[in-house]
Amino acid sequence: MAPLRTLAALTLAATSVSAFAPASPAVSRPTTAVASAVFDDAVKDWAEEYPEFAKWGWGPSVQAEIWNGRHAMFGWVVMCACAYHQGHSDFPDADKMLDLKQWGTLATISDGLEKGKDTISNERAIILIANVHAFFVGIAATVAPLPFSDTLLLDVNHPMYEWQVERNSKLGGIMPDMKQVGINPHAELMNGRMAMMGLIACVSYSFIQGQSMIDTINEWVGGAYF
Repeated sequence: MAPLRTLAALTLAATSVSAFAPASPAVSRPTTAVASAVFDDAVKDWAEEYPEFAKWGWGPSVQAEIWNGRHAMFGWVVMCACAYHQGHSDFPDADKMLDLKQWGTLATISDGLEKGKDTISNERAIILIANVHAFFVGIAATVAPLPFSDTLLLDVNHPMYEWQVERNSKLGGIMPDMKQVGINPHAELMNGRMAMMGLIACVSYSFIQGQSMIDTINEWVGGAYF
């Protein structure tokens, strides 16, 4: 934690000092126009080569990115909730291992180091069932979406189809329109991208440290959960 806190302090100090620095002369810098053009061309090429997938929003499209970001944001909510309940001992018999005779092979987990098998804990089983429940809720929302809800896949017969197409045509690129603040599609797209990058960082850090993602989240918030 000490190196992370030191890095955060130095970053904050540098940001604060830069606010009082004299304005530097304008220097031409490369913009994201070229990168945005490459992104847009890739989306168009995908739509031309795979029209059957593109019409549903599959592949490298704005529709797919929005929903990937939504799942990432929802994942952060679930992980933080799990960390909170773990820290407050809300899971009954959290450390108790499931009985193999009662639960069967569904409760087993392989040990890659000792080449053996063991059962998962009661806490892990509760978290697993909660995630499976959320997964099937997402499937139900995809198979039978409500008339007023944003669908996972584009459907020309859905009442929201025209709105989705118009929204997707105004988003995308490397950077969304940061001038539009508040609750809008641009903010949702950016928040989703940050959530996805955060998941990648969390998984990578947890793998390097050899610890669970919940332990990593608790470490990043300074041990606020447990």
